[in-house]
Amino acid sequence: MKNTRFEPRAGEFHGDMAAWLRENAEDNANDIRRLRRALRAAREQELTPRQREMLHMHFELAMSMTQIAGELGVDKSTVSRTIARAKGRLYRVLRYTI
Repeated sequence: MKNTRFEPRAGEFHGDMAAWLRENAEDNANDIRRLRRALRAAREQELTPRQREMLHMHFELAMSMTQIAGELGVDKSTVSRTIARAKGRLYRVLRYTI
């Protein structure tokens, strides 16, 4: 297929498509702001203090489950379950909020 008449245009297609998407894409900045606001509220209102602490350590401080377990003196599986439950609760709350 190297010698097809479409080969020179193949690289241009991606550039043309990217330009079209930039021009015609919707601005979702308001949606993102609303989602962030809802996420902050859900974290404060729906999660237990322990869930908030573990989510903070895992996502904001980029600690591994093993590091969190060592820091808090709990089993790694406890950290994993707690984070999974917190994420599930946030998902359910945000699904109906947004």
